[in-house]
Amino acid sequence: MALYDSVTERLGFMKKLSPAELKKLASMRLSDLVQQEVARAKVRVANLEKRYPSAATRELAQRLIDEKKNLASMVGGISGVFGLVSLPADLLFMAYLQLVLLTDVATLYKANLKTERARGELLDLFGYANGLGPLHRTGPKVMGKLAAIMLERGGMATLGRAMPLVAAPITAYFNNQHIQMVGEQALRFYEGFDKAHAKAKVHQQKKAAGS
Repeated sequence: MALYDSVTERLGFMKKLSPAELKKLASMRLSDLVQQEVARAKVRVANLEKRYPSAATRELAQRLIDEKKNLASMVGGISGVFGLVSLPADLLFMAYLQLVLLTDVATLYKANLKTERARGELLDLFGYANGLGPLHRTGPKVMGKLAAIMLERGGMATLGRAMPLVAAPITAYFNNQHIQMVGEQALRFYEGFDKAHAKAKVHQQKKAAGS
């Protein structure tokens, strides 16, 4: 069952590499994309918790990161194709994959992504992880524009676009490493969020007991 879920999830992500899906992805608003992924993230996290019932939250988070690293490596050699002349397909997909990972980790740590504030924090986290600064208020609102800015600032696909056959393994490696880095930043942020949430819960319980 676990293998089936993994293969199904991988196929679902790979479908995003079709020309039609990539063009649709490029035109999506970032906040809408996060909202779209929330329900899927809940399913992914629930399945992971069922597979590893005794695993600590941090271990589950690393498993989420590892899953995305595998996908990042698979698309590491894809360069500017599918009619996206100025935008390499793998860079667009990598931006999407990072946002999915952040949504998964936030969901695992019980962040309420239904609120605009929580979604804004997630987008800012993405922006800082990619050297773009906060995205919530002043950053690009659409996936295609975001990926174009990442490319202008030396995005991960630049080398693969210039030499796709020679650089594919190198690009795959850097994609993999970048996903790990983004995941680690998410862990630091949401572990702090989780501890603050637990502390507030204990405070409320003490307050209720004393009243």
